[in-house]
Order: sequence, then C-alpha cells, then structure tokens
Amino acid sequence: MHTSAWPHIPVLLTEAIDAIVGDTNGIYVDGTFGRGGHARALLARLSPAGRLVAFDKDPQAVQAAIDGPERIDDSRFAIEHASFASMREHLATRGISAVHGVLLDLGVSSPQFDEPSRGFSFRFDAPLDMRMNTSRGETAADFLARADERQIAEVIRDYGEERFAVPIAKALVARRASGRPVGRTVELAEVVARAVKTREPGQDPATRTFQALRIFVNAELEELEQGLNASLALLAPGARLVVISFHSLEDRIVKTFIARESKPAFDRRVPFAPERPTRLRSLGRVKPGETEVRANPRARSAIMRVAERTEFVA
Repeated sequence: MHTSAWPHIPVLLTEAIDAIVGDTNGIYVDGTFGRGGHARALLARLSPAGRLVAFDKDPQAVQAAIDGPERIDDSRFAIEHASFASMREHLATRGISAVHGVLLDLGVSSPQFDEPSRGFSFRFDAPLDMRMNTSRGETAADFLARADERQIAEVIRDYGEERFAVPIAKALVARRASGRPVGRTVELAEVVARAVKTREPGQDPATRTFQALRIFVNAELEELEQGLNASLALLAPGARLVVISFHSLEDRIVKTFIARESKPAFDRRVPFAPERPTRLRSLGRVKPGETEVRANPRARSAIMRVAERTEFVA
C-alpha cells in the first residue's frame, strides 16, 4: 500500500468554519468534499436542526463518504456525485432553494495526488489520466494524442502560466510523430524536463505542465465561474461564501467575482433604469500562518476569500 507523502489535512480548517457558520440551524453546502475534513468540522458546529449537503466529482470521494471506514453516518448529511457547478439543480431536487453558506476548497485533494493510478503526480509512474471524475471525459493522454501543437501550447501557457509552453508542445508532438505518444506520467515529466531550460529553485520542471493539463481536463476554471454564480443565486441574505484557492488563476477568478458583485451595476441598455444593488460584501482574505504551513506544506499557497450576501436580493 502506498503511503501518503502529505497526509490529508484540511487547509485553514478553523478559519473556514468560523467564517461560514452563522445560523447553526441552517443549510450549508460543501462543494468540494474531498475526504470530508471541512464537512466534519462544519457538522460539529451545527445544531441537530442544521443540514449539510456535500458535492464531489470524484466517485472515490463519494464512496468514502458513504461506505468507508471514515464514512459520515449523520442524518444531517447528504452527498451528491456531481460538480459544485450544478449545485442549484441538485439542491432543487431536495427542495432547497436557499442556503446559509457555501464552502469551496479548490484543487486536488491529497488522496488524489497520492494515488498513483490517478495520474495527477509525476512522483509515480502511472497512466496519464488526471480526471477527477473517472467515470467520464477524456484523459490527459487522450488530449495529448489528438491535439495539435498550437492547442497543446495554449493549454500549457494559459493554465500553467508556463513560459516554455511552445518548446514543450513541440517536443510532445515530435515524440507522438515518432510513434511514441506520451501516455504515462513519467514520460511526460521526462519530455518536459528536456524542453524546459531553467526553473525556479525547488520546483520540478514538470509542475506547471501537470497543473495545466489537470485544470484543462477537468474544466476547473469554467466550473469555478459556474459554481460562483450558482452560490450567489443560492445564498440567503447574510449567508457567507468561503473559497480556498491554491494558485493565482483560481484566486484571480474568485477575487474578480467578489469585487464585481460588491459594486452596484447599471444596465447601459436601459439608461434610466435603477442601478442593480450590490449582491455581496467582501469580508477580505486569509492566508495560513507559519505554524500551519510548517505542519502542512500544501497550505503554503492557499488563500481564503470570504464574502457575505447582502440583504438586497436582485
């Protein structure tokens, strides 16, 4: 059995629960269940009348929640095998049209990174999969087998912020043309290492490329936009949105969304219409302290942003 390099420790656990829980009798959403660290802490804070509905695209995470040694056996808890982007539709089937808080802990969980067969990490030799939902969609290897050089370079540049995207794409396409398409994690890491001439101290040359392919394969940024809009539509007045991001692309989307919804808006098509009132109030951001970062290296890049639904419902 593989031993995790980083045990699964929820990031900013106390801060997130303190930020999100107002009404202990309320209904809350954990949009990224993972292995349930935040969910358990949230349930512990709720009264017997409170409810928590969790979401996760990963069938292994859902299975662990309902039928594993660490399953959550609590009548106040339910979990859906679905992306948080579709939370409104799934909550509607449960008769829920408003909630008292939404928590999104973005990115990949430690169990996903540390399970070699998932293909998320270049630390293990495994099929290049990278899908969070292994029941559907194309793998990273599938994408690299069909995409042209321009498409591959765009994905690596835009989602990995990789300045060597073009030479990496050229190398991948050249290898494919030679009859040896990249299909395993170690193969991809080796191709990238040869194409990347310099890298920041302490960072593997393949880090940005792996990040880019994972984000693209799982449509993470598109789903984040959809999830933020769904959250806003669901939040009751005074309810909180709490989002934990781990890289600049995610955090930029969250920061921009909160800033936009924290300002009144005018419909320029209707010059004399009243302005749309603000729908969110930013409550700032929180970063992990030195103690947490020492105990959990994954927390190093985390940023938590918090916003509150205003009393004006558009």
